Amino acid sequence: MTALAGLRVVDLSNLLAAPQVSAILADLGADVVKVEPPSGDPLAKLGVRRGASTAPYLLANRGKRLVRLDPESQPAELHRLLDAADVIVANQPLSVLRRWGADPDAVLARNPKAVIVTVTCYGTDGPWGDKVGNGSLAEAFAGLTHLTGEADGPPLLPSVALGDSLVGMAGALAALAACWSGVGQHVDVTQFEPILALLGPAVAAWDPTTGPPARTGSRVPGGVPRNVYAGVDGRFLVLSATTDAQVARLLELLGLTDRLADFGRSEDRLARADELDGIVADWIAARPRDEAVAALDGARLPVVAVQDLAEIAAHPQVVARRSLVEVDGVLLPNPVAGLRGTPATLRPAPTAPVALDDVVGEWANR
Repeated sequence: MTALAGLRVVDLSNLLAAPQVSAILADLGADVVKVEPPSGDPLAKLGVRRGASTAPYLLANRGKRLVRLDPESQPAELHRLLDAADVIVANQPLSVLRRWGADPDAVLARNPKAVIVTVTCYGTDGPWGDKVGNGSLAEAFAGLTHLTGEADGPPLLPSVALGDSLVGMAGALAALAACWSGVGQHVDVTQFEPILALLGPAVAAWDPTTGPPARTGSRVPGGVPRNVYAGVDGRFLVLSATTDAQVARLLELLGLTDRLADFGRSEDRLARADELDGIVADWIAARPRDEAVAALDGARLPVVAVQDLAEIAAHPQVVARRSLVEVDGVLLPNPVAGLRGTPATLRPAPTAPVALDDVVGEWANR
């Protein structure tokens, strides 16, 4: 038994962001049918190739079935699918969806219980309601890019498609909430608002009477020590030990219990944050990384080595939890949470289309 057995999902979307909404639903057991035009999804031609497709396509479309039809010339066929679906995911502009008879108003008129999830960069209303964008633009628009990088350096984009992937989790959560409500509705998911949610602590701490938050590298304004530190061997660790109790144990490890009056309370050490961060950095820099990690861990401090993907894949904890799994020769992250009673399962992306009549017939008999 799976958590979402019997949930019927039509995925009209393409590229990387929106298809991850339905991919998460597929992981949890939903029957997801991806609708692609005869030319296919452009994502199947972007990125590292894996056989007849690409790694991003296989990631974003795992666990789905494939139906090929042209919504422009076959709207009636498209409507047969949409009218039998519980959830519909789309990332086309509303003007295009209206042309297909697949916009939220049209779908709800025919299928009142449907949940229609639209994924756009800025939303479907407001002055930018028809403006196109993507995850990278969402990161810049929502302020993450401004806050990423060294204090005296330029703003940076992350090395991964963060904005595209985060929307998958936000969209899947919103879709399930709408399904739970039992009310057919349009779920308007943007790419920039999940990024804003990531910035929640910075937003909540900001005093609008002062300047907006600025880049601080790997440090955070409200806590010290928290940084990426280098050992004498040039290998890196992350230490984030910002509570009073943690700092007390850190000072004991460093042989600096006489500095408890300077650093023991949060307000005191924030006033001397550079000094404390420098002391910690110097202590770690005098030791090999793994020796420093072992000592800090032994003092019950939150510390971990900075790992690359090869180290992650081989780590005993990752292996034990099967956090990464191989599906048809492609290494994929497993679902982000373990459902012990109704486990999620990664299944491969489709390699050939199925007949629309077969899908509609199966769904009509449920």
